[in-house]
Amino acid sequence: AIRDLIRDCLVEEDIEANKDTIVGVVSLVYNHHKLDLPKKLTDEQHKNHSMFLSTLHIHLDSHNCLEVLLLKGPGDEVKNMADALISTKGIKHGKLTITTTGSELE
Repeated sequence: AIRDLIRDCLVEEDIEANKDTIVGVVSLVYNHHKLDLPKKLTDEQHKNHSMFLSTLHIHLDSHNCLEVLLLKGPGDEVKNMADALISTKGIKHGKLTITTTGSELE
């Protein structure tokens, strides 16, 4: 448990210093009937395809979807992309979770 707490602190320090490539998981909940939101999200992924590793799309009910996007890149770029996605008009809820690639940890 102590080792895990120390690693969490080290990862947070690396992320804040923007030293390394990071991995981010962006979770978005939205109504797919709103505007052209699904198209906007897909277009953004195509424009920045090198940053997006994977996308998971889940139909929660007849209107709402959960989209989980896995991003990898420099810390500031991942955070900016996540902010842009989360702030897209029509997103009901969004959250970014960041972690390390593990290359600097032993």
